[in-house]
Amino acid sequence: MKNILLGMGILLGSVSLLANTVVDTADFQQLDSLWMGDLGIDALPSNFDANMDSTLQLYQVREALNGVVLDDDIPVGCIPDFPDSVYIARMAAIPTTIKLTYNPIVKSFIDVYAKKRRKNMEVILGLSEHYFPIFDDIFDYYDVPNEMKYMSIIESALNPRAYSRARAVGLWQFMFGTGRMCGLEINSLVDERRDPIKSTYAAALYSKKLYAIYGDWLLVIAAYNCGPGNVNRAIRRAGGKKNYWDIYPFLPRETRNHVPAFIAVTYLMNYYSEHNLKAAPVELPLVTDTLHIKKQLHLMQVAEVLNISIEQLRDLNPQYRSDIIPAGSKQYSLSLPNDLALRFIDLEDSIYHYKDSVFFDPKQQTISPRSYTDHFIPEAPGKDFVKLTYVVKSGDNLGFISEWYDVSITDIRYWNNINRNMIRSGQKLAIYKPKSKAAKYEAINTMTFAQKQSRLGKTTTNSATTVTASATFDGEYEMYTVRSGDTLWEIARKFPGVTDTDIMRLNNMDNANKITPGQRIKIKPKS
Repeated sequence: MKNILLGMGILLGSVSLLANTVVDTADFQQLDSLWMGDLGIDALPSNFDANMDSTLQLYQVREALNGVVLDDDIPVGCIPDFPDSVYIARMAAIPTTIKLTYNPIVKSFIDVYAKKRRKNMEVILGLSEHYFPIFDDIFDYYDVPNEMKYMSIIESALNPRAYSRARAVGLWQFMFGTGRMCGLEINSLVDERRDPIKSTYAAALYSKKLYAIYGDWLLVIAAYNCGPGNVNRAIRRAGGKKNYWDIYPFLPRETRNHVPAFIAVTYLMNYYSEHNLKAAPVELPLVTDTLHIKKQLHLMQVAEVLNISIEQLRDLNPQYRSDIIPAGSKQYSLSLPNDLALRFIDLEDSIYHYKDSVFFDPKQQTISPRSYTDHFIPEAPGKDFVKLTYVVKSGDNLGFISEWYDVSITDIRYWNNINRNMIRSGQKLAIYKPKSKAAKYEAINTMTFAQKQSRLGKTTTNSATTVTASATFDGEYEMYTVRSGDTLWEIARKFPGVTDTDIMRLNNMDNANKITPGQRIKIKPKS
């Protein structure tokens, strides 16, 4: 009875064990029994097995493990185990600001990863060599503890296409609303929750905002998993206490498992070699290049022309849900191994035209049945009008064009079969003017933006096209003008020795996704 009461006290009373604490092993064994059975609590998060198994199905993982024997079937008696005092001392030695409490719940998860799921853990170690350098750089910028990257292991087992039964997606398991709130594009074709870089920026920013609320990283992890509302309710039920182990009994069951699993993984990622774990030879192509795609493209077009496995292409570009890159008015990125990126450039036209009528039916693209009847062609105003052609320039919008030609936006949309107000650079627009007045407007297409505004008596001082960087900055810094489709990660790759976080610091940015075409940004001081 004494052991049972002590176990319950530790579990429900949040007694943290410090490095110099001596604890009777029997008490831990008794509490293990309570944790695994008598209290009726599930030992693993609900999506744990699914995430672990799905990671093994990644193309690069299957290729790497082909013929490789991992030691997940080693008898438990042959796998290293240590007394509790060793685990306590090791955790105390990890340099982190996160409170790493050791107790039987955490010990149970260490056993799961180090004994029962050794193969999965070795695959995760292999994948971490690819993903963690990306996470480290981004988390460093936001001043998020380095160890928070291990949360991705609990969330997704480092599978960028992980999908939970609660409909959370990606490495960082964003729900739809949270992903949108964090600036991620999510639609039927593109899901940036699966993009390793953009989703990590979102995860770091979201974690930082949660820390501003709670001031405790374990509570941040809990709130990240179950939402701030559930954590706030647990704090209220715990009498206002804000220690994770104090509110533990009042949290949803899934989150109770989540934080102890995080602590266990943090321990193992620092001491995996002591448990005879080694990284599986998962060799993601570390040397990759990112290309800007300006027209819609199907990944199968790329795969068949460049002779690359469609599965590998999907693993490199997991954000495209249906293998379609919906470029057009907006550019999108395509990641390829470095050697194939050069081949893509050489064969670009051939790739775009390869089976284009198969993957993209021109008739279906031209007419939208939701907006127009079949074969609808807008009527010209009549024989007393002249058709003028205007080629859309970067920075134009229908508001500007309607003012320059003195016509309504509705007319321009009608004449050109435009739905909403979407136009793209290079698009040709038909503008109709009376014959008696047409000559006055014929030269507009060849004018500069300033000239067109001047016709209306307006200056371009406050125009969005005005560069905000002063001449002194041009003299002191190497500058870059953002192009459509650019990301900070891709821009940084163009400048040796520069990272995306360097650019964010230099330009006082708090969100890597908030750059716009035409924006001038500092890259680095001129040497």
